[in-house]
Amino acid sequence: MHTDLTLNLATLCGFLLVLARVSGLIALVPIPGLAAAPDSARIILALAITAGLLPVWPHPANVDMFSGRMLGAVAAEASFGVTVGVAVAFVLEGVQLAAQIIGLQAGYSFASTIDPVTQADSTTLQILAQLFAGSLFFAFGFDHQVLLILVRSFEKVPGGTVALTGPLVDAVGRLGSGIFLTGLQLALPVVALTLLLEIAFAVLGRLHAQLQLLTLAFAAKMLVALAFLASTLTLFPSVFEKFGTATFSTLLRLLSP
Repeated sequence: MHTDLTLNLATLCGFLLVLARVSGLIALVPIPGLAAAPDSARIILALAITAGLLPVWPHPANVDMFSGRMLGAVAAEASFGVTVGVAVAFVLEGVQLAAQIIGLQAGYSFASTIDPVTQADSTTLQILAQLFAGSLFFAFGFDHQVLLILVRSFEKVPGGTVALTGPLVDAVGRLGSGIFLTGLQLALPVVALTLLLEIAFAVLGRLHAQLQLLTLAFAAKMLVALAFLASTLTLFPSVFEKFGTATFSTLLRLLSP
């Protein structure tokens, strides 16, 4: 006995709308290693998440797949997913900014290595911070929060009815300012210590002009900054969790039904 699998036009349109939103989110969500994964792996991940969201698929009526209205709805869904993905990406950017500030002040910006994600030259400290932040992203369960936000978005804003409202765009912009707050909170202790060390070397050089402190200042600043950074590394998870929790709480509040 043969069974025919039928797929009506409304179901297919709903699938495309959900896939567009999921693809926009996955394109920018900071899942460690995802950017360096093959295109086929990311496509399969988007299709798998879309299939898992089958209960919330919309079923638009009287919609032509190739009409301008349908194409506009798909573009709006993709832009909505990208907007939410940008807000989630801000969580890791705070740690990256802190590593950039510390590396520039402590002298680690002179050493570069290959970024495993982008295959480009990046500072050593920035790569370590990226890997550390990626580990914290999974350790605090933020990957589950991403899926929860995706489900809540379809409950609050069904597929095909997306409109980037002012409150959502304004909230994402405010979350972007948290990058600088988190980066300064993490980098300020090390920057302050290296600044005090430079002042001390400047005073010693002024009092004893015959001392050649220039050759020692660079190495001493790197060693002191590394030791102090290692002692304050335990503060990174708490600051990262605070910023991530605030980000996901804001998104869930905006997308709650």
